[in-house]
Amino acid sequence: MALSLKNVSCHEQPTVSGGSPSKSAIMFSAGVLGNVVALILLEIRRRKQSASLFQVLVTSLVFTDLLGTFSVSPLVLTAYLRNESLIGMSDKRLICGHFGYAMTFFSMVTLAILLSMAVERWLSIGHPYCYEKRMSKRCGYIAIALIYLLCALFCVTPFLGFGKYVQHCPGTWCFIDMHPSASEHKVFNIIYASCLLVMIVCTVLCNASVIYHLSLMYRRRKAHRSSVRRQRGQRHRSIAKEVEHLVLLGFMTIAFVICSLPLVIQVYLNTCCDQDDHKNDLIALLLVSANPIIDPWVFIILSPPVPRLLWDKMCKTAKFKPTQEKVCSIHPVLYQSKPPGDSEGGSVMKAYTEIPGK
Repeated sequence: MALSLKNVSCHEQPTVSGGSPSKSAIMFSAGVLGNVVALILLEIRRRKQSASLFQVLVTSLVFTDLLGTFSVSPLVLTAYLRNESLIGMSDKRLICGHFGYAMTFFSMVTLAILLSMAVERWLSIGHPYCYEKRMSKRCGYIAIALIYLLCALFCVTPFLGFGKYVQHCPGTWCFIDMHPSASEHKVFNIIYASCLLVMIVCTVLCNASVIYHLSLMYRRRKAHRSSVRRQRGQRHRSIAKEVEHLVLLGFMTIAFVICSLPLVIQVYLNTCCDQDDHKNDLIALLLVSANPIIDPWVFIILSPPVPRLLWDKMCKTAKFKPTQEKVCSIHPVLYQSKPPGDSEGGSVMKAYTEIPGK
């Protein structure tokens, strides 16, 4: 009962009741720095070669994370500096409404873009003919526009009475009401959590399908080691490029699942089982806010030059200097000298046609 009363008071309190401004400042700085560096790396890569559909989606994801960071983090720091809660900083709850809308909107958009990236890889590997004929960068721009539009329409419904954005302790957060009493607010929470859960499951299934098809391509390549060296090199580069994309997408998906799944579980428990655990609510909200910080650093660490440099260093440490051909045969992903000349979809289609039964 004490926790419930405390949570109700947090919904209306005009001042900040604890928390750490230094932690918020560090998270904000790390998020901005990571996203800016990631955008710079993407721009450098775009100037070296024409951007692919996958790179368009990655760029939109990083840009979305940067926009989300700038939408909420400065408000948190301002609240600490002024010792005023988000409710206390505005008379008509405008700041709290904006904060809650931004948290809900960017959490959905981020996962929707990750899902579109997974679908793009699934089409490229599993259905190369369809990918080559139908998919282009224009499809990526259309998909991003639709994602933004649909998420914006859904997240605006709490302002119309379907769902509710409230302030949470220590007064620097606003998000959906985690313990709603009205039935329409409960339905909104269930729909929100269900959308996140469906997108997570679909993303994991697409990645699993890509892994399956890549394993088929790799086994087929090993069965034809006696073929022409030039053709073998093309297949190496094709699989290496797809594995690089899969590793990046996989780690981003893992990061988002870790950050968003606790929130989904909490929403279900609070809505369906009337659970009253506000400490877990706060942990779930913190994890959601950490995802825009983690995503760009995952991209920076897993960019192709980084694993190649690590592989070179390992080879030098072992006093082993293999030729590029031998290193590619050992681990083509870590020592890919340059991207294939063909488009990603086309190179995958060449290797895919050699899989039996295709």
